[in-house]
Amino acid sequence: MVRVVIIGGGAAGASAAARARRLDPNAEIVMVEAGSMITHAPCGIPYAVSGVVADYKSLMTYTPEEFEKERNIKVLINAKAVDVDPDKRTVTVVRGGRSETLQWDKLIVATGAKPLVPKIPGVDLPGILTVRLPDDVPLLKSELADASTVGIVGGGYIGVEMAEALLHLGKKVILFEMMDRLLPAALDADMSSVLAEEMKKRGVDLHLGEKVVEFRGFGGKVSAVVTEKGEYKVDKVILAVGVKPDADLALKAGAKLGETGAVAVNEYMETGAPDVYAAGDVAEKVHRVTGRKVWIPLAPSANKEGQVAGGNAVKGRVLRFPGVVGTAVTKFFDLYVARTGLSEEEAQKLGIKYDKAVIKARTKAQYYPGYAPVHVKMLADQSGRILGVQVLGWDHIVAAYADIAAVAVERGATIEDLFFADIGYMPATAPVWHPLIVAARVLSRGKL
Repeated sequence: MVRVVIIGGGAAGASAAARARRLDPNAEIVMVEAGSMITHAPCGIPYAVSGVVADYKSLMTYTPEEFEKERNIKVLINAKAVDVDPDKRTVTVVRGGRSETLQWDKLIVATGAKPLVPKIPGVDLPGILTVRLPDDVPLLKSELADASTVGIVGGGYIGVEMAEALLHLGKKVILFEMMDRLLPAALDADMSSVLAEEMKKRGVDLHLGEKVVEFRGFGGKVSAVVTEKGEYKVDKVILAVGVKPDADLALKAGAKLGETGAVAVNEYMETGAPDVYAAGDVAEKVHRVTGRKVWIPLAPSANKEGQVAGGNAVKGRVLRFPGVVGTAVTKFFDLYVARTGLSEEEAQKLGIKYDKAVIKARTKAQYYPGYAPVHVKMLADQSGRILGVQVLGWDHIVAAYADIAAVAVERGATIEDLFFADIGYMPATAPVWHPLIVAARVLSRGKL
C-alpha cells in the first residue's frame, strides 16, 4: 500500500488528494494544511472583504471533516510542515505546539505562492497588510474597519480587486503602481488604459509610473506612503506587489528551482527528486505558444496540475500536464478584463514578428437593448497563427470571449480558422458578426 503525503490543502493539494484516492482506493493519503481551511478559494478574498460574499467560510468547498469522511483522506489542519528529509522520507509537522513525523512513499508539494514583501524602509510597520488565504479575511476586515484612506501598493490583479472591495466599503483608495499601467503582466498599455479610466471614474486616486520608496509611521503604525514624487497620508496599506513560489519545502525535499524561480517539474509534475512531485503555484509551467518555461500562478491550472500529480503518484505516469496559455479574468465593478496567450510586449521580448488588430464592438445586436461596448485586441504571427487576445468590456460575456480565444491559441488556430469558426448567434447574446470574428477579419488585412 502506497503512502502519499501532500503538503498544502488548497487547489493543487486537494485536487491531488482527490485524484489519488479515485485511482487508488487503497492508498494511504495524508494532506497537511497550515491554515484552518482546505479546498479554499483565495480569489474570493476581495469579495469576502467587501461583503459581497457574506461569509468568508463559504470560500471553502469542502470542510476537512467532509473531505475525510467522503474521500477517506486524512486531513491535518493548522498543521505547519517545517521540514522534509528526502533520505528518511519524512515530513516534520508542527500542530498544537507539538511536533510529529509523517512517513511517505510519495510526496506532493503544493505549498502555493506567498506575497512578495519588498525591502522598503518601514515595510514592517503595523497597518501594512498582505492578502494570501481566506483565513486572513477576519483580520483584514478588522484592520480596515476604522480606516478612511487606504493605500494599495501594486496594480496587478490583487490590487485592482482590492480597490473595488475598498470602494464598496466607502474607503478612499490611493493606488500606486511603479509600471506605467495597470495589470502590467497581463495587458498592453492601450488596453490597460481602458481599465485606468474606469478606475478613475469610480474614484480611485491612481499613481502610475510612481515607485514607492518608504513607509512612514506615526503613533506606532503606518501613516504615510512615500514615493519618488511625493508623500501621501494613509490609515492602512495593502501590499499587492505580487507573489513568489513558496518553494522552501520543495527544496528541502530535493527539488530544484527552474529558470522562473518556481520549482522545476516535467509534464508529469515530477521534480527530479525521487518520488517527489510539485503542483500548483509553487511549480513552473510550459507556455503552449512558445514552449518556454513560465510561472503563471492561477487556480484553474493548479487544480489540473494537482490531478496530474495525484494520479501519477499512485499509478505512475498515467497523466500529463500540457501547459498553459495564461488565460485570466478579473473585473473592476462592471468592467470585465480578460486575456490569453501572448501580449504585444511579450511577443516583442521574444523577438516574434506579429500583426495586431484592436477593435471596439458591441456585446449584443445593436438594436437589442442592454448591449455594452467591448474592446478586443488580437495578435497573430506572420503565418496567421493567433498568438494572444485581450478583451475588456462592461459585460461578463467578456470571460467567454477569452475562453474561445484560449482554445484557439492553445490549439494553434489561425485567424482564418477563427473567422470561419461556427460561433453561435442571437441578438440577445452577440452581434451577427461576433467581435472575435471581426478582430480576425481586421487582422487579416483584407484577406477575409
